[in-house]
Amino acid sequence: MDDDWLTTNRENWDDRVRIHAASDFYDLPGFRAGGSPLRAFERDELGDVAGKRLLHLQCHMGQDTLSWGRLGAEVTGLDFSARAVEQARELAAEVGLADRARFVVSDVYEAGAALGGERFDIVYTGLGALVWLPDLTRWAEVVAGLLAERGVLYLVDFHPVTDMLADEDGGTVRHDYFATEPLRAEYAHTYTDGPPLEKTGSVQFFHPLGEIVTALAAAGLVIEFLHEHPFTIFARYPVLTESEPGIYGYPAGQPRVPLMFSVRARRP
Repeated sequence: MDDDWLTTNRENWDDRVRIHAASDFYDLPGFRAGGSPLRAFERDELGDVAGKRLLHLQCHMGQDTLSWGRLGAEVTGLDFSARAVEQARELAAEVGLADRARFVVSDVYEAGAALGGERFDIVYTGLGALVWLPDLTRWAEVVAGLLAERGVLYLVDFHPVTDMLADEDGGTVRHDYFATEPLRAEYAHTYTDGPPLEKTGSVQFFHPLGEIVTALAAAGLVIEFLHEHPFTIFARYPVLTESEPGIYGYPAGQPRVPLMFSVRARRP
């Protein structure tokens, strides 16, 4: 593809920052007071990060990045939205992490050049990231190039199966799992509370789980685990119930499908 997808998405995400920063969904006041958006399973699966160099790709406003910093990592966040990076830098200063947290403006595919060839112990990619990338083979090669020897990628995202299901019931298959055409859409609102967007256009790309794992293996990374999770972080379908604060799944007795997945892969 040409780069129109990149321009469209960057404008869209630049516009989202003003809405997200004021939203209850992101709850910046709660974060400043010590709250963390990281889920318990993420901390368990990645393990102790103290003293390690962690790079967060597609970091948005930096809350996840800074949460790893609060756990002792030396963190770098990278995002293609200059407005998001500006917000992240302000947040780092407000919570006292400016001395060991930095934020860089760059497209993921140009991360190696933007970071001057630096290598990291951990590359972290969080929820809702891969749908914005058209080429996972190239993405995986970038990740491998950013990892130090024996460094690990930790990826957490929404399971591709969830994009097949109708939002109305979470049980009807409505979309082709193997569809390769990008979705060009206009959405008046972002996924949080708040006012409407001014830049409503976006382009999203859907990737089956096999494509994701194969791209990592082809880039020379060794898969340590692939976990599929029967829960997610919001009530994506009306049928989902909240089992604990911020964790949603299908009710007992109903057939389940995976709602999220996590991968840990190591550079030899």
